[in-house]
Amino acid sequence: MSSPHLAPPLDVELRPGRTPLLRVEPTADAASWMAQHRDGLRSVVAQHGAVLVRGLGLRNAADVAAVYQRLGMGLMAEREAFAPRQTYTEGVYSSTKWPANQPMCMHHELSYTLEVPSLMLFACLTPPKVGGVTGVADSSAVMNQLPPDLVQRFAREGWMLVRNYNDEIGASFADAFGTDDRSAVEAYCRANAIEFEWRPDGGLRTRQRRHALVGHPVTGQACWFNQIAFLNEWTMDPDVHEYLVEAYGADNLPFTTCFGGGEPVGADIVELLNRVYEANTLREPWQAGDLLLVDNVRMAHSREPYEGDREVLVGMSAPLRMPVPGGAQ
Repeated sequence: MSSPHLAPPLDVELRPGRTPLLRVEPTADAASWMAQHRDGLRSVVAQHGAVLVRGLGLRNAADVAAVYQRLGMGLMAEREAFAPRQTYTEGVYSSTKWPANQPMCMHHELSYTLEVPSLMLFACLTPPKVGGVTGVADSSAVMNQLPPDLVQRFAREGWMLVRNYNDEIGASFADAFGTDDRSAVEAYCRANAIEFEWRPDGGLRTRQRRHALVGHPVTGQACWFNQIAFLNEWTMDPDVHEYLVEAYGADNLPFTTCFGGGEPVGADIVELLNRVYEANTLREPWQAGDLLLVDNVRMAHSREPYEGDREVLVGMSAPLRMPVPGGAQ
């Protein structure tokens, strides 16, 4: 006989090409609903990699923060951001400030850091008029559809992120590291296997090598876990890329990615990666009050271009420490 205190099983809708969807009865107390169902939701995410919960009626940042906290897996402060965010409350951020007419291609959040969120939380307060979907894609499926020799090379070498911080475009080093104290930035870099160089103009250049494939922390399954395509210069809009090269020089772009040994990742590889991601993307258009949970190791996520206002609040949860590739300094 079942206990009256146990929440009923969650009935998830699975549809081809669509994000797994859980419809719930409207509630005036979303935080209490989350407290009652958090174990069930964790199981759903473990099974499917992602789930969009519809019906909670999240209305404001306080609602969102309460729901995120009730999930009970801890909220992280973001470090090494590649673009600015607004902070609503501790651990609850705006979406990354990125041009609405430009896509944010598939990526795993903070996969260039050593402490990554294993769970991403997204809450929609204002859906856009057109577009703006947060898509998800299974990283193992993506990896299995890539050329084996390319996967094996990245498995051997890892990947490298090269960043040039300035005060004009993207996140400044003060934004990214949470301080404008150079000695504190240097200490963080040394502790996190990041090579750094202060530029004559006061800017900062960093290089960090990371694993491109990791084992899932629960299942051990190999996952394609990186931001090789998203943070590569060839993912940029061609006009934006041309402008940045003219303005800053080819060696001083805000960010790009390389093979772990330092060889550039060419436009052909970036195009291939994005094509395979697209073939494996699941989508569900946002509605006001929606909540999306994403296993950040198993699933990549994206943000499609949009029109109109769009307000999606982000939380990064369940921190996971990643190993440093052998030989990284």
